[in-house]
Amino acid sequence: MSRRSFPLRRACQTLAFALFLAILLHVAWPYGDRFSTRLFADKERVPAELFLWLDPLASVAAALAGRCVGVFLVWAAGILAASLVIPRVFCSHLCPLGTTIDLFDWAVGRRLKRLHLRRRGAWVHAKYYVLAAVLAAAAFGGMLAGYVAAIPVATRGYVFLLAPAQLAALKHAGMVRPVSWDYWLSLALFLGIIGLGVLGRRFWCRTLCPSGALFSLVSPLRLRERRVTAACIGCGKCVRACTFDAIRPDFSTRPAECAFCPDCARACPVDAIQFGWRRGAPAHVARPAGETETPGGPCLSRRAVLGASAAGALAAVGLAAWPRPRPRLLRPPGSLREDRFLQRCVRCGLCLKVCPGPVLHPAGLSAGLDALWTPVAVPSWAGCHQHCNFCGQVCPTGAIRALPIEAKRRTHMGLAVVNARTCLPHSGRRDCQLCYDECRAAGYNAIEMREIRLEVGDVPEGVMSAAELEAAGRILAPFVKPEACVGCGLCEYRCGAAWAKQQHLLDSSAIVVVAENEDRPA
Repeated sequence: MSRRSFPLRRACQTLAFALFLAILLHVAWPYGDRFSTRLFADKERVPAELFLWLDPLASVAAALAGRCVGVFLVWAAGILAASLVIPRVFCSHLCPLGTTIDLFDWAVGRRLKRLHLRRRGAWVHAKYYVLAAVLAAAAFGGMLAGYVAAIPVATRGYVFLLAPAQLAALKHAGMVRPVSWDYWLSLALFLGIIGLGVLGRRFWCRTLCPSGALFSLVSPLRLRERRVTAACIGCGKCVRACTFDAIRPDFSTRPAECAFCPDCARACPVDAIQFGWRRGAPAHVARPAGETETPGGPCLSRRAVLGASAAGALAAVGLAAWPRPRPRLLRPPGSLREDRFLQRCVRCGLCLKVCPGPVLHPAGLSAGLDALWTPVAVPSWAGCHQHCNFCGQVCPTGAIRALPIEAKRRTHMGLAVVNARTCLPHSGRRDCQLCYDECRAAGYNAIEMREIRLEVGDVPEGVMSAAELEAAGRILAPFVKPEACVGCGLCEYRCGAAWAKQQHLLDSSAIVVVAENEDRPA
């Protein structure tokens, strides 16, 4: 069966996109008939972080910024090696962001051709300068890849777009996280990248995507190539079919852009286009006027590369050194020390999707620009389930360690603190041991009830006996044992749900978890 009769690329895109959505909507759905530690593992036929591992820019940036190595680098090396045989295979066949852009181009972009920019302009190599800025920032400890790399952007975009709807439809609308303008900012970035299709097909992929730029940089080492035979009749159908702008006006190939679709071969009416093994280095040819690529790769401005690298480095150093009050954030159990965490977290949002409750929320700008969209535990919304370690299982770069459930239950993510002024027993308003019961049911036993003395005040003689006065001056109140408290927040959620949201006796929970007493290694 020929390429013209079977659209292999579209079949691969469909399967990859279906797998991507299955991971987000099925594997990362943290609910079932019965919650258990096996709920996630029993559904994970392929690693939930597979697509994030296949984005080499996210992996390389995490390794550079965090000064670390991990399994994510093996996957990154594997997909880069595969691109030597099928250049930019991830961009053309696997990338869910690219598939989404293709769908937009088919549904909307092709109807707005009057808005398309001419193919070759000053912007065509912008992706290489974005890549330079991202890698320079990573070298100085800054994680910019999470904001522009293809798969973190796609994963976070789909999590923010689909997760609330799925949670509202299959569980309860009241469980959906409150959204702020930070949430809409992420969606605006995602939808804006897709919407660039009004300027041309695959405009983001061709001009701005730094992940694609990294694949293009290895193209000079490719083992296979696109060739045009003497049968070419110069009809130009291949140029019009190519969404990656990889074909020159003379129908030869821009190797750094060619993604081995092979849409051009399917469009050729005389089968003049072949994809085969490389026949040695191409002969040197003069670069046509206006052409921005030679057989050896793109022609980049050295000054622009240095400028972009300097901008990335300054951004990383500036964000780290900016004098501002930074709130101490309650991170998921197993998180690395805060500086290491920020260096390795790619802001993909997968941990947010797999978290039941959900306990984890995306951090806003109030946490600092460098912490934007990183996961923060919010116990007032839900408590961290004692049998859940899902966030560490899906973290692609180890910013959240994949702890066994026994280790997770011993890992301190914070410390519960009782507010004696608002706590019902401590303030003498009434008996209550909800936090104690919740902690005991979870098996932590980090809260104990102790007897305290209360001021009874002046009682008219004869109204109460001495024994009654003595009893009225005593009450059992909760006290937290710091050595046993892991900061799961189940107590905070229970107190707030019962006395603040339902009974309206309190404005907020009288026991809160603070970012202290943490187990966060470097």
